[in-house]
Amino acid sequence: MADQQERQKRRGLSSEDLISERTGSLGCCGWVLVILSGIVTFMLFPITLWFCFKIVKEYERAVIFRLGRITDKKPKGPGIFFILPCTDSFVKVDLRTVSFDIPPQEILTKDSVTVSVDGVVYFRVNDPISSVANVSNADFATRLLAQTTLRNVLGTKNLAELLSDREGIAHSMQTNLDEATDDWGIKVERVEIKDVKLPIQLQRAMAAEAEAAREARAKVIAAEGEMNASRALKEASLVIAESPSALQLRYLQTLNTIAAEKNSTIIFPLPMDVISHFIQK
Repeated sequence: MADQQERQKRRGLSSEDLISERTGSLGCCGWVLVILSGIVTFMLFPITLWFCFKIVKEYERAVIFRLGRITDKKPKGPGIFFILPCTDSFVKVDLRTVSFDIPPQEILTKDSVTVSVDGVVYFRVNDPISSVANVSNADFATRLLAQTTLRNVLGTKNLAELLSDREGIAHSMQTNLDEATDDWGIKVERVEIKDVKLPIQLQRAMAAEAEAAREARAKVIAAEGEMNASRALKEASLVIAESPSALQLRYLQTLNTIAAEKNSTIIFPLPMDVISHFIQK
């Protein structure tokens, strides 16, 4: 918050200095030309009416130049305003938000991986006078600066950060762009990373790595399941060993389960004590 207030204060001071340089005295010749232009406008009033009054729309502002100098610290509009036909000229500035795509940029990440990244930027003109007086083409300059900023920011990130922290990268780009375009009267509202394209070989290597990691986790989970099952069987055997009748009940439950499934063959388990008696004989 403090940084934003400082930037606004600095921008206000630079804008006032810029206007003060351009709103000095017109000089003797300048005032003579302005007076002559006013006299001619008054003499040809019915005709010059169409040249003196201009209209700008709600989303536009007009920066007026009189003999090449900015006439006021604030732009005109919206609505109707007056100019002198011979000495005044004006530039219309659109205040609506503009969006543009950043072309795909081949970027070498911090861990030496080449990726292709593109994005989208949303910005608008915040100070019409600065956007006209401080830069020749604010829209084109912002587009070029966005491409350079994208390459500079992503060059300091590794591949893992690039794939997982897109929101943080977009916020960092927005901050850098907003600071750089502050003197141009541009406000960067939003920056988004659209797509990250990896080389085919790298995609295959990452897919193989992910598959191997999944197989390793599956083996670990299966081993843990076997261990838990063996512990449960051990506890069950200890419970059954305490009561011989519990084993007979378990036999009956098994027979009931087999009969419920409508099987034609029923395996009847015999106690080991009975079998061992016949084997001894």
